[in-house]
Amino acid sequence: MVAAAIGERELERAGVAGRPQIALADAQYWNEQHMDEVIANKHIQVLIPPDSGGRTEPRPGWIAGRYAWMRAVLAAHGKELYRKRMQMIEPVFGHTKHNRTITRFHRRGRAAVRTEWRLLMATHNLTKLHRHQLTAAGA
Repeated sequence: MVAAAIGERELERAGVAGRPQIALADAQYWNEQHMDEVIANKHIQVLIPPDSGGRTEPRPGWIAGRYAWMRAVLAAHGKELYRKRMQMIEPVFGHTKHNRTITRFHRRGRAAVRTEWRLLMATHNLTKLHRHQLTAAGA
């Protein structure tokens, strides 16, 4: 995911001049090998909670070492970073799932799902652009 997001073409298309300093992800992305690879090869700090939000206790065996360190870092800086993430990323999913009632993909296979997702996001962006133009014309 990080390699796809920070590819030179992707950053260039988005108009981003700098490179990301921190990768913030959900607990499902916890994979120590991948985290080490991103830190070593991409020079990006990775912040991933070792426990999902539904857990009240740490996973059995996931108490000390890297797990405890990650929990401490997230306790100190995580709320601020996740707050930013919630404002930027989560509204797209909420709008797609609840307002547009798109709760599942209709096609099978990775390429087909990727194409369907791109179409959904293109229509999302076009709708936002249309609303913005209507607002600007009315003002």
